[in-house]
Amino acid sequence: MQKVSVVIPCHNAERWIGATLESVFAQTWRNLEVIVVDDGSTDRSPTVVEGLARNNLTLIRQEKRGAAAARNVGLASAAGDFVQLLDADDLIDPDKIALQMARLDGHSRSIASARWARFRDRPEDARFVDEPVGRDLDPIDWLALSRAEGLGMMFPALWLMPMAIVRSVGPWREDLSLADDTEYFTRVVLAADRILFCPGALCRYRSGVAGSLSGSKNWPSAFAVLDLCEAQVRGREDSDRMRRGFALSWQILAHACYPYDPALAKAALARAQALHPARTAPAGGPAFRVLSRLIGWRAARRLQVASGRP
Repeated sequence: MQKVSVVIPCHNAERWIGATLESVFAQTWRNLEVIVVDDGSTDRSPTVVEGLARNNLTLIRQEKRGAAAARNVGLASAAGDFVQLLDADDLIDPDKIALQMARLDGHSRSIASARWARFRDRPEDARFVDEPVGRDLDPIDWLALSRAEGLGMMFPALWLMPMAIVRSVGPWREDLSLADDTEYFTRVVLAADRILFCPGALCRYRSGVAGSLSGSKNWPSAFAVLDLCEAQVRGREDSDRMRRGFALSWQILAHACYPYDPALAKAALARAQALHPARTAPAGGPAFRVLSRLIGWRAARRLQVASGRP
């Protein structure tokens, strides 16, 4: 049985790291090494990890350097044949790794994807929805379908990867924070021969965590990530479908970062307009859509943010 390295960066996650580790220890694939890299936590996260001691669990402590640096430290210590990256507040179902390992048997240059769903407090509230990428695909087709309406999810729990591919793509970019997983897994997908979908492999993404990277407002990082991904993907295929997808992605970024960073929003819209005529409206409820028609989306976004909506 080949070994799977599970690498988990952890910063001030004492409320969730125990459940995350228990979801790993419950895996039916038994040959695991679990590496938790504590990134300068000031809460009881290391104590929680130490309380779950196993022969196959390693805790590495470092001064706070960011999640990407913590992942790089964990990957440098990993000795498995395959890698499962996992955030400290997400969960994987018991058969997740085993099902993906079965799909990857005999496919040393492929990576495996899974189904995912969001939850806030109770994992059982997660509702799984079929996606266009929910099938076996060539890498460039997976990236095109994932970005067909702007961008699908590419968070760490989804994937199981041969170590050879992980080593070939190089480390996580430590100069990025928000959306750095999109940049990293774009490289991983492009390095694979094929993406093998595992419909029974389930992972659960915890939303609404205060202080999480996904909730941060580091818009320059998100802009840099989108710029890097566009260069990588269009370097492989510069087609109408790719230009359309990235045009939508630039618009979604502009809508999200306005009014926090108006200059960056303007630059993102310019990138979209230069790529493709496809347009998408800012996300919002019925009241927001009415306001957008009456006073324009920018003014509606300012009111939306003033009312407490992100």
